[in-house]
Amino acid sequence: MPALRIDRHGDIAELVIDRQEKRNAMSYEMWGSLPALAAEVDADESVKVLVVRGAGAHFCAGADISEFGTRRSTADAARGYGDRVEQAAHALAEMRKPSIAMIQGYCIGGGCELALACDLRFADTTAQFAITPAKLGIVYGFTSTRQLVSVIGPAFAKYLLFSANRITAQDALRVRLIDELVEPDALEKTTTDFARTIGARSQVSVRGSKRLIQKIMAGLDVPDTEATELPIDAVSSDDYREGVSAFLEKRLPEFRVR
Repeated sequence: MPALRIDRHGDIAELVIDRQEKRNAMSYEMWGSLPALAAEVDADESVKVLVVRGAGAHFCAGADISEFGTRRSTADAARGYGDRVEQAAHALAEMRKPSIAMIQGYCIGGGCELALACDLRFADTTAQFAITPAKLGIVYGFTSTRQLVSVIGPAFAKYLLFSANRITAQDALRVRLIDELVEPDALEKTTTDFARTIGARSQVSVRGSKRLIQKIMAGLDVPDTEATELPIDAVSSDDYREGVSAFLEKRLPEFRVR
């Protein structure tokens, strides 16, 4: 079975990290295969939401450091490795479709990069978080650092990056590194239920909102052409007609991806 794979459950797809003997640490090949998997999900109109999860007891223990002696042994090799990791995180973050990281156990280093690349992060009380470049003499990449700062702010980003300390799920919730915290036996249901809620909403609205937020977080202050047209174009959509009709007829809307 592949160490990184897509499982489908109706209109929800799961990107499963399955390398349990390494606590789901990401190998060089796994980082390289992620963009194509994300593109596959984004192109599949039967899928509305992506859930990123680890198999077994852990989400992801980060990059496989045992490879660093060969994969990051020179400046050029380190640059190539860093580019591969950032390309993987970028591919996940830039999907049209919303994504949720479902986190249990270790979410360390590169595991945090993957979780931060998702739109939302749901975790259970077993989850532990750390970003550890300061233990390895590594500087976190620009894109991932910007994403971290945008989620938790500069002060706590400095705390995590300077110290490499591990924090609990409760601390992660306090600083908004995660969006939902539940007991372990409720994590899968809570995540799946929320994914189904997103799937029942207008995908024109969901994807348009995600695109606008991406632009805002990238530094757009004044609307460009796309940002201006997205709300206007929505008025011409089947979703708009169905949403208004359902409201007036006092029934639940039935949105369909077309």
